[in-house]
Amino acid sequence: MSSDTSIAAAALPSTAPADASAARTAVPHSRQYLDWLAARRREKLLIVAAQIGLVLVVLAGWEIAPRLHWVNPMLTSYPSAIWTAFVQMVQGGELGQHIVVTLVEVVVSFLLAMVLGTAVAVLLWLSPRLERVLDPFLVVLNALPKIALVPIFYIWLGAEGSIYAVAVAVALFITILMLYTGFRQSDPNKIKLARTFGATRGQILAKVVLPSNVHTFIATLKANAGLSLVGVIVGEFQASKAGLGYLIVYGSQIFRMDMVMAAIVILGFMSLAIYALIQWAEFRITRPAKRASAG
Repeated sequence: MSSDTSIAAAALPSTAPADASAARTAVPHSRQYLDWLAARRREKLLIVAAQIGLVLVVLAGWEIAPRLHWVNPMLTSYPSAIWTAFVQMVQGGELGQHIVVTLVEVVVSFLLAMVLGTAVAVLLWLSPRLERVLDPFLVVLNALPKIALVPIFYIWLGAEGSIYAVAVAVALFITILMLYTGFRQSDPNKIKLARTFGATRGQILAKVVLPSNVHTFIATLKANAGLSLVGVIVGEFQASKAGLGYLIVYGSQIFRMDMVMAAIVILGFMSLAIYALIQWAEFRITRPAKRASAG
């Protein structure tokens, strides 16, 4: 009898973890937890329904007010006329050209601003003396209204080049300031530890500062997506023969508010698509780290 007991006791350590794991997976969720999940789902559905309802109310009011002449339809247009103008431009083939032109300008300006801004932020972090020299100039240039530079860029670079220059100028300085601020806020204890082991400033940048600022990079990408779009449209207002900015200016000149509003709506969806793409990239980049921390 004692030998049987000792054999069973010896077997317990190997089987207990598996039994405990199976027990954890077999335990159903508590009623309170299920109620909490249901309440969260209802809250999300309520928010989505409220958002959709708000859009429908605005569209209905926008459609009714000009038709009843509460407002001048020449000044506001209305959704059905905007949809008709959109369909006509799609069928005519001109809208696709304008969208492609603006999209290419936004992507190129966005990439240039990120590359140049990252390079300058890295240089500032590597050289504190350079940062002290350039800091007041960066603050002034960031605060300067970039639209004031449009005529200068137009004279220097011509019509097409000025569009890219304005867009890069709008996004560049905020990129530098956001990234450099993130670099400076890196964990000082990790930096001290790396220095203790003899790491150079460049090695600290590569092994500590840059990896710890992934979220700063993503936040900068989100900010630049909108700023690059704003800069491109401002540039197209001044000097462009194609693009959504040109379409807005041209439509306002011939009092085609349906064309103007259609271009503005497309810009809204374009900015939403760019933001969603960055959100997807953020999810793909940060998901492994979240899994590792959870595990």
